[in-house]
Amino acid sequence: MRKNSFKILCFLFSLSAFAQQSKTKKEFTTNGKKITVYTTAENSNLRLASTANLSFSSAKQPLEIEASIFVEPSKKFQTFMGIGGAITDASAEVFAKLSKEKQTEFLNAYYDKEKGIGYSLLRTTIQSSDFSSGSYSYIKEEDKDLKTFSIDHDKQYRIPLIKQAIKTAGGKLTTYAAPWSPNAFMKSNKDVLKGGTLLPEYYQTWANFYVKFIKAYEKEGIPIWGTSTQNEPMAVQKWESCIYTAEEERDFIKNFLGPTLKKEQLSKVKIIAWDHNRDLMNYRANVIYTDPEASKYVWGMGFHWYENWSGGASMFDNVAKVNEAYPNKGLLFTEGCVEKFDAKKYQFWGNGERYGISIINDFNNGTAGWTDWNILLDQNGGPNHVGNFCFSPIHADTTTGELIYTPSYYYIGHFSKFIHLNAVRVSSAVSRSALLSTSFLNADGTMATVVMNQTDKDVTYNLIIAAEQAVVKIPAHAIQTLVY
Repeated sequence: MRKNSFKILCFLFSLSAFAQQSKTKKEFTTNGKKITVYTTAENSNLRLASTANLSFSSAKQPLEIEASIFVEPSKKFQTFMGIGGAITDASAEVFAKLSKEKQTEFLNAYYDKEKGIGYSLLRTTIQSSDFSSGSYSYIKEEDKDLKTFSIDHDKQYRIPLIKQAIKTAGGKLTTYAAPWSPNAFMKSNKDVLKGGTLLPEYYQTWANFYVKFIKAYEKEGIPIWGTSTQNEPMAVQKWESCIYTAEEERDFIKNFLGPTLKKEQLSKVKIIAWDHNRDLMNYRANVIYTDPEASKYVWGMGFHWYENWSGGASMFDNVAKVNEAYPNKGLLFTEGCVEKFDAKKYQFWGNGERYGISIINDFNNGTAGWTDWNILLDQNGGPNHVGNFCFSPIHADTTTGELIYTPSYYYIGHFSKFIHLNAVRVSSAVSRSALLSTSFLNADGTMATVVMNQTDKDVTYNLIIAAEQAVVKIPAHAIQTLVY
């Protein structure tokens, strides 16, 4: 009898808890909501500008000749972990040349949610990359015991900028790091440049190196959320680079990096595998994730957008296929930039559209976050010690002290400014190929639907949610965020 009474009490308690939960988790509704439309468009002065306030009305069956966007809030997918960019040595060195006034403008432009576009992710490098004024190391060469380890180099430019970015963002940026190359003495080619491989006898030394870096940065008040094994592990570059086959990366994680982080009580630090282009990510996922001992240490996979260097289109579907095969693993876009800097193309609209196309597709295919490459470069697309000059969303002309905002900055902002941390992506589909779209439900109950038109004509479209709709117009070559 007592046992039955206890069961009844448990059942009643469960019902009460469920009722409370139901009250706090209200389903999304359009009732009483207005839509604020923000627009950026080519051949106009519209840049993240509020362009319309609309109301919902009763929906009717859309026609095939109409363009429509269908949002279904009850179908939820991944949780949003942020959008951001990389603070490289190059970015930090250029930032240091700006006036105090321009430095404040720049920080607000990226990291302030109200004054700017509200970046929440930050990537940085472990030792030098091509976007440094030169190659450098945290240790003296041949120091296999890491006794000379010091991040003093980073304290001159990079760490001060990271600290100011974190402060401007409200005290927190999800920060992760990646190495471009181990030291020359640890590698098969005895050079930090031009590929080479990590010699097996230095696997443990190199795993210890990550620990030294993480602890040194955390001592500076910069918590490290995660680290990737290696930036672009299949690319032999003229700059800092190191090659890992899928099997080599798997075994380094399984036998060295994962156990070393655990031993040093750094299991909280996430390990990101691959950190290279979408083309080979499925093979890398299959090799690493099907090994339980390696897989248990890996948070998920990072990927870049440069797979079209060898010809062909962006392989967006590969992200979806990794997500489909390994739904319990994370996905994070870790690098993309517009290559081959040309100052005549600062305002080339296609550069911004490249960002919009990638971000929408990557989120719709399951990525949780999206990280641009350099947040700032100079009027030459550098500094870069091997001449690999590129675009960034904002450039600084160090001869005039002025900041140059490119279309890419505004395209990124249509996502980062309106999608909040811990938002959840919901089902969003388009009926005509003229448009691209993605939607996220924020924790405060607002929906952010991003719509992109890459055609030469204005498009009028229906936004349809359940039995409600609104009719919206988007200019040619434009991006909009609808907040409702």
